[in-house]
Amino acid sequence: MKILVTGAAGFIGFHLTKRLTESGHTLVGLDNINDYYDVGLKYGRLEELGIARKSVGEAEYVKSALYPDFRFIKADLTDLDLLRKIMEENGFDKVCNLAAQAGVRYSFENPYSYIRSNLVGFHNLIDLSYRNKVKHFIYASSSSVYGNNAKVPFEESDRTDEPQSIYAATKKSNELIAWVYASQLGLPATGLRFFTVYGPWGRPDMAPFLFLKSILEGKEIKVFNHGNLSRDFSYIDDIVTGVVKVIESQPADDRTGKIYNIGNSRPVRLMDFIGTLEKAAGREAVKKYVGMQKGDVYRTYANTAAIENDFNFKPDTPLEYGISEFCKWYRKYYGL
Repeated sequence: MKILVTGAAGFIGFHLTKRLTESGHTLVGLDNINDYYDVGLKYGRLEELGIARKSVGEAEYVKSALYPDFRFIKADLTDLDLLRKIMEENGFDKVCNLAAQAGVRYSFENPYSYIRSNLVGFHNLIDLSYRNKVKHFIYASSSSVYGNNAKVPFEESDRTDEPQSIYAATKKSNELIAWVYASQLGLPATGLRFFTVYGPWGRPDMAPFLFLKSILEGKEIKVFNHGNLSRDFSYIDDIVTGVVKVIESQPADDRTGKIYNIGNSRPVRLMDFIGTLEKAAGREAVKKYVGMQKGDVYRTYANTAAIENDFNFKPDTPLEYGISEFCKWYRKYYGL
């Protein structure tokens, strides 16, 4: 298949691109390589895909030195003319949109970037997918749409109309836009609500990365809500397996606008997670217990029955193994 993956220099996008190219699909990867976090890490991921940093220019395709059927283009989803050109000249079978302005807390500081990327950019892509007769539009949503839902585990049918951040609100908006394109225009669209993904090449603004960095450097970590939080930590390899299964399928009903939880379905207490990091790092964390932070939620917990039933997919990576692999990568990448 001919597939467009946006956010290809991002955490999940990089791993997905690697898996799909190694499976024999023809891919174009797109990313604007913004500086929300270290661009060096993003270029490092691209290097792993055979895309040299010095070869990346604005709006120019770069062929991979490792994968003959993979090309990368630096572009922004809000550049409608360029995006239209990319869509029209490639004739994609599938589009997987993982590009977004990420981060819960940053969305309070800079909401405009979330509206621009997550709403304007998202609409540009889904509309062009419809107009170019893409067979299946797959996109990243987030567990954050559930807010502080008291009912657990979270099910796709639960109410999601009380977001706790601008980021969460944009992700919910993506689901509503996709529903219209699916139900009214017949574009097959599938949304995936990711639950706290971690692993090698992870995002440095997320807790696993921040905690491990501080533990290895002997610096203090902030334990929010005094440790009374839990998260459905999901290992990257499991998540990518699930996304690939969705991409390689075709919805039976073009007008369903399906949404799936995609997570580990085994929430872990924050203190237990920190303990696992300490064991992998061989050091004890310096902990500072603080209150709840704005935009955060008390727990995430995915009911994954729907994706298990429809795609025969169930994550099975133990936390201890996933954290060990993450720690090995971190030490190697940073030369520790």
